[in-house]
Amino acid sequence: MEKMEISSDEMKISQEVRKGGIRTMPFIVANEAFEKVASTGLHANMILYLTKEYHLNSATGANVLFLWGAISNFMPTLGAFLSDSYLGRFRVIALGTVVTLIGIIVLWLTALFPEARPPHCHPGAANCVQPNGSQLALLFASFAIMSVGAGGIRPCSLAFGADQFDNPENPKNERILQSFFNFYYASVGISLMISVTVIVYIQMEAGWIVGFGVPAGLMFLSTVLFLVGSSLYVKVKANKSLITGFAQVVVVAFKNKHLAFPPKNSDGWYHYSKGSKLVSPTEKIRFLNKACIIRNPEKDLNTGDSASEPWHLCTVQQVEALKALIKVVPIWSTGIIVAVTISQNSFPVLQANTMDRRLVGNFKIPAGSFGVFALLTLTVWVGIYDRIVVPWISKFTKRSGGLSLKQRMGIGLFISCFATAVAALVERARRGKAIHEGLADNSTAVVDMSAMWLVPQHCLTGLAEAFNAIGQINFYYSQFPKSMSSIGVALFALGMAVGNLVGSLIVGIVDGLSKRGGGPSWVSNNLNQGHYDYYYWVLTILSVANFFYFIFCSRAYGSCEEPKVWDEGEAMKEEDPRAYEESPLRNIAKSKESPLIHAV
Repeated sequence: MEKMEISSDEMKISQEVRKGGIRTMPFIVANEAFEKVASTGLHANMILYLTKEYHLNSATGANVLFLWGAISNFMPTLGAFLSDSYLGRFRVIALGTVVTLIGIIVLWLTALFPEARPPHCHPGAANCVQPNGSQLALLFASFAIMSVGAGGIRPCSLAFGADQFDNPENPKNERILQSFFNFYYASVGISLMISVTVIVYIQMEAGWIVGFGVPAGLMFLSTVLFLVGSSLYVKVKANKSLITGFAQVVVVAFKNKHLAFPPKNSDGWYHYSKGSKLVSPTEKIRFLNKACIIRNPEKDLNTGDSASEPWHLCTVQQVEALKALIKVVPIWSTGIIVAVTISQNSFPVLQANTMDRRLVGNFKIPAGSFGVFALLTLTVWVGIYDRIVVPWISKFTKRSGGLSLKQRMGIGLFISCFATAVAALVERARRGKAIHEGLADNSTAVVDMSAMWLVPQHCLTGLAEAFNAIGQINFYYSQFPKSMSSIGVALFALGMAVGNLVGSLIVGIVDGLSKRGGGPSWVSNNLNQGHYDYYYWVLTILSVANFFYFIFCSRAYGSCEEPKVWDEGEAMKEEDPRAYEESPLRNIAKSKESPLIHAV
């Protein structure tokens, strides 16, 4: 009787096949969803915690949150680098989850122990004790730790989930990935809604101890669930990082600065990947072409035509990829000011806190929950645009996507100008009514004006985000080779980080200049004495200037719809525009999570 013998390699393959799939989703999606509920729920109402419990003024509190957002949006770039180059996605997510839990627990401790905060005093009192260095250090440490944790979870979660389903040999692979992306973003959207409604409501009704304890408990559950599913995951090993490849191009080009350029239309002078159609670099940013010049074929190349030393010779593909990245930088920079507009989470909360927030009967919408209108607008508009607007507009534009990507970004920038202008007009009306009612010196009084007047500016912000932010990510994906798809997300997150830094700088400048002469700051603790409407007009002027700057950059960039062929494997997909419209990448860009997610 013959027995089938199974080799150890076959056993490993068999075990690997049994990993991944739908059964891993509860662990991965729960990890991402609970992290969003915890982090976003904390950020939405944090300005009130800083001003009421730590007695920080409005400008300082806003600056702290801007800087927190900047660090949190920068860290995913570092997390993606560590994931791609050294640790792999599973380890980075696991570390990020544990670190985030520690950060939330530290924040919870600041509410749990009175010694961690300055003594309580009545809001608006002149003799409130300011926090000491140790108290601020503990608070800021919690923010920093959560930012580090977010840097591990956010850049890797979606890709790690896709790893569990991605099987190119399966003819239904693309449809399976589309279903996963839809399910993933639906869960993220729901978690965001819960964050800015339920968590904020708990904080206002049950206090900060319970309000911070619930996110800590959810994050603990997220950590346990993710680690419990460890044995079920498909874990893709770390590979060479694109950032390293870009660095190699710059270093090698500098090393070869003394080399002369080969004659045009000459073959064999440039090093390119086997089977690639890119056999020579373009003439744009010509200096970088020196990175792929072959100086000595016997020394520079191995037997298989690969570079013997990557830090001495790069491929044409590496050079052109870096050029593509450099080329989009001007258009990327136009997203910084709109990121400032999108990140205006602090001051609208302070405004809502001084207005009538009653919705039905005695039920009041928490001041930190008005951001949900931006999320609802974004979500609803994306569905309307994809199902109704695109089919109608495509009849006139002859584009399968309706509007071009640059048109979508430009429309978003244009709408953002109206968002800040409306905010300025509403604040002017609110302040005028407060002064008319004799509340100029009462910073905590509620003005006889419905907080629902704040809804239009939130809706316009969500609409601007739906056009510009999603258009940005879509644009990056369409202009980069397949190997650089992760750079699109990293660029967007980096833009949000710079936007938060610029937002902090603007608040600091406005606060400093407006106080000259002894008058109250435009962003004073007392909204009725300040001029927040002037602050919004400053943002409007910057947004209008940025819109015209975008028009200039857009024209300088040229067409973004020309077919691009990066290598043999991508030729068919890049040459057929419908391939991108029907691919999972379109679902990523179209359904891309709100930048409000990155606000923490």
